[in-house]
Amino acid sequence: MWRERKLPNFEISCITNYMPYNQFKRGELYSFITGMASTALARRLQKNFKLAGIEITIEQWSVLYHLWKEDGLSQQELCVRSFRDKPSITRLVDNLEKLKLVKRVSSKEDRRINLVFLSKAVQDLQEETLNLANQTLNEALKGVSKEDIEVCKMVLQKVYDNLATTIKGNIDDLQ
Repeated sequence: MWRERKLPNFEISCITNYMPYNQFKRGELYSFITGMASTALARRLQKNFKLAGIEITIEQWSVLYHLWKEDGLSQQELCVRSFRDKPSITRLVDNLEKLKLVKRVSSKEDRRINLVFLSKAVQDLQEETLNLANQTLNEALKGVSKEDIEVCKMVLQKVYDNLATTIKGNIDDLQ
């Protein structure tokens, strides 16, 4: 359980004087709220996968998700689309290869580039995992109006757009 801590006067002054667009009360940090919701959603989805007998992690599923949208992506493109660094994607793809869910193929144009393709075995997982993801989202959004969901999506998109160049720059720095 999160406990609100008292901020020193200097911090309060910084928040109120230098954050004119911040509509959160003292102690309500945006990243904590979104982070807790994201973590709770990921944990519930992982639990739902486990209950369904699907033995892949949420991180592995996120890579598969991007490959279902566009098969044959480079590992570099998977980094960009999933907001992960190269070592993380390499490890995830290694583990997915061990599970025989993906296969790496060197690019014909540039052998330094690895393209990642889905195996036949993973095609059956797509519908089942997407159904579980939708079920999990329905659980998470129970009691939330469509209007509130639309406002939330709009706000989060705006936050992302405001920081997109920073995020892209940080990902490039990690490469």
